[in-house]
This record gives sequence, C-alpha cells and structure tokens, in this order.
Amino acid sequence: MSRIATTFAQLKAHGKKALIPFITAGDPKPALTVPLMHALVAGGADVIELGVPFSDPMADGPVIQRASERALAQGVTLAQVFDFVKEFRKTNQATPMVLMGYANPIEAMGPEHFADVAKAVGVDGVLVVDYPPEEAGTLAKLLDARALDTIFLLSPTTRDARLKTVGELGRGYLYYVSLKGVTGAGHIDTNDVAQRVNHIKTFTTLPVGVGFGIRDAESAKRVAQVADAVVIGSRLVQEIIDAGDAAPARLQALLAGIRAAMDSTGAKSAV
Repeated sequence: MSRIATTFAQLKAHGKKALIPFITAGDPKPALTVPLMHALVAGGADVIELGVPFSDPMADGPVIQRASERALAQGVTLAQVFDFVKEFRKTNQATPMVLMGYANPIEAMGPEHFADVAKAVGVDGVLVVDYPPEEAGTLAKLLDARALDTIFLLSPTTRDARLKTVGELGRGYLYYVSLKGVTGAGHIDTNDVAQRVNHIKTFTTLPVGVGFGIRDAESAKRVAQVADAVVIGSRLVQEIIDAGDAAPARLQALLAGIRAAMDSTGAKSAV
C-alpha cells in the first residue's frame, strides 16, 4: 500500500478527513521551501502538494502564477524541486508528497527519467494539469511500475465517460476542482460539491479531495463534511509572500486552525 493510500486509510479509521496544502517550490526563495514543508506537517498536513514552477500555469490564478514567476526568476528547476523532496525526506519518511505541475518540464526531462528520479527521492504521487487521462497512459504506466500514484483533476463539467477513464487510471486520490475557473477564484457551493462528489464516487473507490476556493477554517470545515480531503493553495501562497521569512510560523499557525476546524465534530460526517 502506498504512503497516500495508507494515510487515507488511517484517517478514515479515525473518522478524519485529509488536509492537503499546496505551496510552490522555490517561492518566495529556495531556502524556505523545505522549512515550509516541515511547517505544513507541524500544522496538521496529511499530504503535501508541491508545485513545480512553470512559465504558463494555465489552471492557476494570479497568486500562484506570481509564485511560479518568483521561483523561476530565482532559477528553480524540476531538478531542484526533486532536491527539495530529497532534503525533506531526510527527516520525514511518513508524509506523502505529491508533485503538481505541467507536462512541459516532464517532457523536457523525459518521462521515464522523471519517474525514476521521483521514486528515488521519495515522491509519492504526480498530478499533471495538462495531461488529460486520454493522453496520460504512458506516464501512468511508468508511475505504476514504480508504485507511484497518478492523480487526476476533475471539474464540474467532467463527463461520465471521462470519469470512468479516470476511475480506472487514477491512483491515490482524485482532485475535484470545485469551481469553473482558476485557483483562488470564487466561493464554494457546498451542496453542489456534495452532489458532485457523490456522483464521482459511483465511478471510483478512490478518495475524492476538493480544492479551489477554500480560503479559511470555515470553508475547509464545510468541504470536509462532504469530501474525503480538503486542498488549499492560493491562501497559503499569499500568506507566504505576506509573511516573508516568518512564513513557516505563519503557515503552521494558519493550518493548525484549519485542521482544528476540520476535526471538530461536524466535519467527521461521512460523505
């Protein structure tokens, strides 16, 4: 069983939902990335999504776009992202690590080499925004062969035929994008999310995480009542840039509040 599957199984056994924070590797400066990762764990993160900086992050709103720009301006590459994970693994062998990004850096490195290095440094899953399931078969096979999880995005407009394909190819968990837009936009309709999550679950046994539009403890608590995981990104990335060198402490405190809200009695109801 993978680290991701083990984590979700343990949380389910204790009546809890997964908290999955996202940060962009190398932002606001490379030296803070690993301390930020450890701070997220200390604040209650169950899985970490580490964004690979890319020059054209089409699914991301302005906050995360600027984070990628800052990291790229400091020369952060996919190879350095792997170095961050390797450093993190020196003292944390338990927390699942998911790389989230775009196809171009993977293609430039070569998918097989990418998969080899990801396995070697301790990555657990990979989410590639612009690899739709119809085009992800090759990478999924490479990751499967190395016991790494291929994670897919789903949207409010994803049709049943694609849900079926994703249910077959996906591993670890599925990431439901709750809004028709980019990261950091809009507000979540929890009733609509609940209906959609329940529909997705008719096509898969994988946990379903929900992201986009979750900005605070209250919204995280509401989503935790209807999904298996809460994914939060833009709010954290904004906090990082606002806090500067104090970002690890700021993120730990923010995440701890979100964790406490999710773990309160109302957030433990089954989907």
